[in-house]
Amino acid sequence: MEEKKKKIRKPLGFARLIPKKCIACGARCEVECKPLAIIMNDIGEPIIDLEKCTGCQRCLKVCPVDALEMFFTPEQLKQLEEWELARKEAAAAAPGAAEGRTVEVETKAAAKFKEYSGVWVYVEQTDGKPAIVSWELLGAGANLSKTLGVELCAVIIGHGVEDLCQEAFAYGATKTYLIDAPVFRHYRTEPYYKAICHLVRKFKPEIILVGATGLGRDLAGAVATDLATGLTADCTGLDIDDRGFLLQTRPAFGGNIMATILTERTRPQMSTVRPHVMTLPAKDSSRTGMVIRESPAIEEEDIAVKMLELIDDSKHGQDVDVAAAEVIVSGGRGMMSKENFKILQALADELGGVVGSSRSAVEAGWMPQDRQVGQTGKTVRPKIYIACGISGAIQHLVGMQSSDVIIAINRDKQAPIFEVAHYGIVGDLFKIVPAVTERIKELRTKNEQK
Repeated sequence: MEEKKKKIRKPLGFARLIPKKCIACGARCEVECKPLAIIMNDIGEPIIDLEKCTGCQRCLKVCPVDALEMFFTPEQLKQLEEWELARKEAAAAAPGAAEGRTVEVETKAAAKFKEYSGVWVYVEQTDGKPAIVSWELLGAGANLSKTLGVELCAVIIGHGVEDLCQEAFAYGATKTYLIDAPVFRHYRTEPYYKAICHLVRKFKPEIILVGATGLGRDLAGAVATDLATGLTADCTGLDIDDRGFLLQTRPAFGGNIMATILTERTRPQMSTVRPHVMTLPAKDSSRTGMVIRESPAIEEEDIAVKMLELIDDSKHGQDVDVAAAEVIVSGGRGMMSKENFKILQALADELGGVVGSSRSAVEAGWMPQDRQVGQTGKTVRPKIYIACGISGAIQHLVGMQSSDVIIAINRDKQAPIFEVAHYGIVGDLFKIVPAVTERIKELRTKNEQK
């Protein structure tokens, strides 16, 4: 029996600094690097950790002077030669030949993929109120659609939600697919996933983005299952490779590494993204677009689950939304006890912010779970994030590293949190935090007396 030929994958390569070209623009490449493979040296030039680099090329795209380039290791160069040779042999081989079967399957898949076009963003809404993550995803989707040269579309499902179409246009969509009927008044998995699958089978998008909320996770999983396609959850980075595939970056193995995942053999490519991970695009109410109305054959009597009562979480749950706060003062294991979080609350009150925590503080019972920031908690993007007694494990960093200003207070000068902090204070937080709080009080009092 002839031995089955092993498929050779094209290597992605690694990013590398071109000597004497960097202008120290302000760490754009470091900010854009989702795998956290870039740190800046003392003169503002990037140092790239090849063990973390995934070859996604995001840093190359944001560099204003093209000071970064892709390079291949000797092993990758050899693999690239083998890939080129295999590709040429496959192209020359007769259809059905044993050595060409892998490429033949890929060719058929590529031909099928041509039917799929467009980047779709599902606009999540509750009682007509949209989730902000939907508009954030339109911003991310705009970059993807521009790279691919395709349309950016919004998918809106509900009852009495046509006004959201114009809002989607304001945030960048050029087309909206609207399904508006009484059966969709309240979210239920069955009618919603069937409605989206109806749209996908009819219009064939190549990429679908969904917010990684409780509702979004439920819906995306059902849609991907029905369509028999891939779904990457909780992505922190999205990009397009040189083949036009969606690069979906997310934490893996408990957050210890960043993995880049591709959906190579099925369409659409689906990803969920947490709120506040992507930047909210500028709103332009003058934008317009096309509304495509659809009415799938989904009747109330065909739905197994019935809505009996709607309970408003805001009236029965925690009144502090960490994810929406502009100032967060977070504490970790270094706080030592639940009672010590009072000093963080005092600082947060002076700054008009809220208190958050790391996972270790939640597991110790010092803070409730809904205050947790990190991979298994909330993803936040405040204007100011103050980390007190938090070492800075990757699981925590993925939840707050996009904050505008990060201030770290820790007695361990080697703590990883200082690698992402804009300002760091090495010392006893039990002395530093109260002193900062008192100084802010003094400044406020002086301003009030003027």
